[in-house]
Amino acid sequence: MSLIRQIWLLLLGTLLLAFLGSFAVWMASSQGYLETQLRMKNADNAQALALNLSQQKGDAIAMELAVMAMFDTGYYQRITLKDATGKVVFNQVSDAGGQQSAVPAWFVNLMPVVSAPGVAQVSDGWRALGSVEVVSHSAFAHAQLWEGALKTAGWLALLGGVSGVLATFGVRGIRQPLEATVGQAQALMERRFITVKEPRVPELARLSRAMNGVVMRLKALFDEQATQVEVLRQQAHCDPLTGLSHRAHFMTQLASALQDEEGAGTGVLYFLRVSDLQGLNHTLGHMQTDALLQKLGQSLREVTQSASGACVGRLNGGDFAVCVQGVDALREVAPQACVQAWQGVLSREGVSASFALGGVTWARGMSEPQVLAAADSALARAEARGPFAVEVGHSDEGADRVLGEDAWRQSLLEALAERRGRLVTFPVVDRQGKLVHHECPMRLQVARDGAFEVASTWLPMALRTALMSQIDALAVSLALEAISQDRVPRGVNLSPASLLDSGFVPRMRALLMASPKATRLLWLEVAESAAVERFELVRELCKQLRPLGARIGLEHAGERLTRIEFLFEAGLDYVKLDASVIQGVSRDAARAAFVQATVGMLHGLGLQVYAEGVSDGADVPVLFQLGLDGLTGPVMKL
Repeated sequence: MSLIRQIWLLLLGTLLLAFLGSFAVWMASSQGYLETQLRMKNADNAQALALNLSQQKGDAIAMELAVMAMFDTGYYQRITLKDATGKVVFNQVSDAGGQQSAVPAWFVNLMPVVSAPGVAQVSDGWRALGSVEVVSHSAFAHAQLWEGALKTAGWLALLGGVSGVLATFGVRGIRQPLEATVGQAQALMERRFITVKEPRVPELARLSRAMNGVVMRLKALFDEQATQVEVLRQQAHCDPLTGLSHRAHFMTQLASALQDEEGAGTGVLYFLRVSDLQGLNHTLGHMQTDALLQKLGQSLREVTQSASGACVGRLNGGDFAVCVQGVDALREVAPQACVQAWQGVLSREGVSASFALGGVTWARGMSEPQVLAAADSALARAEARGPFAVEVGHSDEGADRVLGEDAWRQSLLEALAERRGRLVTFPVVDRQGKLVHHECPMRLQVARDGAFEVASTWLPMALRTALMSQIDALAVSLALEAISQDRVPRGVNLSPASLLDSGFVPRMRALLMASPKATRLLWLEVAESAAVERFELVRELCKQLRPLGARIGLEHAGERLTRIEFLFEAGLDYVKLDASVIQGVSRDAARAAFVQATVGMLHGLGLQVYAEGVSDGADVPVLFQLGLDGLTGPVMKL
């Protein structure tokens, strides 16, 4: 039984006991008072009648007339006249009074009012003539007692109602702080940190103050841990001078982009080189040259800030690199924008220096050495042309890009209408080698009777034609159908573009509610970038779909986890660390330390942590030693 219910029962019991006790005491005292009044009335009337009879000098007829006159006017039950020997001379008896019928019989039986007879001696001088007994009717006393009981019960009921209202406010004053404290505890279980206003009740104020202290302490610990993780991330991934990705991490990011089947599939790679860095060091000095390199790196970060999927790195010395994903990468981050940003820095600093830019577009499937060699060649051609020169080479694009936006839209709509989609499976395996769930990327048959193509082929045009939410809905539907058949958990990734569709989450909710058993084995994940840029949409997704049994997580995570300000409030179930974060942990102690700290932070929030894109068998035991709950990638087999 809840504490509030116990308090209510205690209050009701106390009030009921008090009111019943008060009513009983009043009834008993009123009954005694009325009996006393009747006894005194009978005694007084008997004395008065005896005095009257004594004046009749023993005249029997006169005495009888006096008794009858008093009986008719005094509402008496009985008046008895006895002679000196005790023999009844005259006895006048009446039935119950006229008001007897207004009082219920059960009340009369429950609360009897005894009318004690009044007795007085009748005499003639010193000669005793007899005695007289007078008994008044008790019906009038019962009527008075009944009327008083009704009024008293009414007033007590009114007081009870008022007391109940006051008790309601009192209990509410206790319940609200307790519910707020319970809400704090539940929020902690949901990885949310909230504080409440301290109530006026001293005991509850101490409780709220203690809970607020716990919440603030836990939040501080999380913030401290997040800060430590960010420091380790910078040590593992970043160039200490500029804060950009160092060469090893940038190359890992590039390789991940080239292999990602779910990414944009195309992009551009720029190499920028400061000419004669050694001469600048000699002219400006080492510290001023370092400050210049920092500002050049920051300018590249600002240029690429608005482009999704962009990464910037310092490869060595005065060599910088920019990788941008997407079919519109050249337009999102134009080479001229990078050149203008660097020229602006050199102009503001008053430094006489030059640089060159070389770049190449790339497509998924190209090898990392192939792309790097093409970018190096473009940079060499630019340097040969002179200061501030720009050279951008283009890789051949597939013929399917020539379809045009309208043709792509029509093909995608036909594929959706005919449900020409297929989910492929890649296992996520735990440390015991058991299946956690299958990752299920979407393959779409864009051309009827054609091949089922990876997302990098059709994803850019699906985004451009605003059909991504429909494709994601088809993927979730296919996953639920497959789960219903084999009861094997499956995971489906959702595009951030789908979350921007206001009708997507309601459609997903209806779809999941139609398959409640399969939903409990469904894993849904969104990219880390969605949580950073559209946190409120991710939180709403969790709020709507997690209660139905689906698990919600982040994929491609690790670079910006500590920048998700309210990660503990998102309501997520798991996080998948990106391949660029976990690759090489067996050879890089700094990277391993960062992964371990990240896993510890996420486990502290109650989240499961998995690694994706594991391609080196040597990394597998190390990743499990670092605390990961499961791995997926080319080397992971069931």
